[in-house]
Amino acid sequence: MKKEDIQQISVIGAGQMGHQIAMLCALGGYETVIQDVQESALEKAEASLRKLMDKWVSKSKLTEEQKEAAFGRLTFTPSLEQAAAHADFIIEAVVEKLDVKRELFAKLDQMAKPHAIFASNSSTIVNSLIASATNRAAKVVNMHFFFPPLVMDCVEVVMSEDTSKETADLTMDVCNTINRTAVLLNKEISGFIANRILGALQREAVYLYEEGYASFQDIDTICRKALNHPIGPFELMDLSGIDVGYYVMQQRYAESGDPADKPFACIEQKVRQGDLGRKTGKGWYTYQKEEVKK
Repeated sequence: MKKEDIQQISVIGAGQMGHQIAMLCALGGYETVIQDVQESALEKAEASLRKLMDKWVSKSKLTEEQKEAAFGRLTFTPSLEQAAAHADFIIEAVVEKLDVKRELFAKLDQMAKPHAIFASNSSTIVNSLIASATNRAAKVVNMHFFFPPLVMDCVEVVMSEDTSKETADLTMDVCNTINRTAVLLNKEISGFIANRILGALQREAVYLYEEGYASFQDIDTICRKALNHPIGPFELMDLSGIDVGYYVMQQRYAESGDPADKPFACIEQKVRQGDLGRKTGKGWYTYQKEEVKK
């Protein structure tokens, strides 16, 4: 398959990552389908994208014509079969749970064209663990976008031992077409590059907090003022979703068996309480209504 053969991209999952990835694809010129089993998620995704793109137009980052052309290439559907049927490239952006991803990929494998490439936007799960649920391991790859995809200019493309060079090359081509800088990892490792480095920072920050060396607010201040980080590790957890990090730690521990990889008690408590960060209005910090992510 050549890069010109990729005409339709389908994104599975309309959550905080999926709907923005889909918009990137539509802006890049691809016919794009965004699928979610929940109609409410699709409605929320479209409203959010309309608001974001109107803001881009007002800031002259996009013309009104470009915006409408992109929405003209974007289709919303609750039907997985409709999303898979004509797709040349499928990007999975569902919850960070291995069993959910494997079940989804097994279904897609039955529905999609034989040539279709499957890319997982997982932030930590290596694609070989998911690809074994399909009969197309050579066409499965990680394509890890960073939050928020419409802002962050980086994608980690990760090959397993089974991922073909053609699949990796085509995935890099898609990244280029949607105007994102792609970095190719030739070997799998749980968490990839960015999240392993970030995870080390966050683990140390939470350890220092739990052991009472400083408040989480003061740890954030030190990281911002002394290390020149744009936001502190606790602020970042709130931004990306405390539950997302919790699932990542659970998956890492399931793979490694190392007690050091288990979720911290304070993280587990926040997830149980539903204090997941900006998206719920409360995490490490409390947010005003207008600050809560839509």
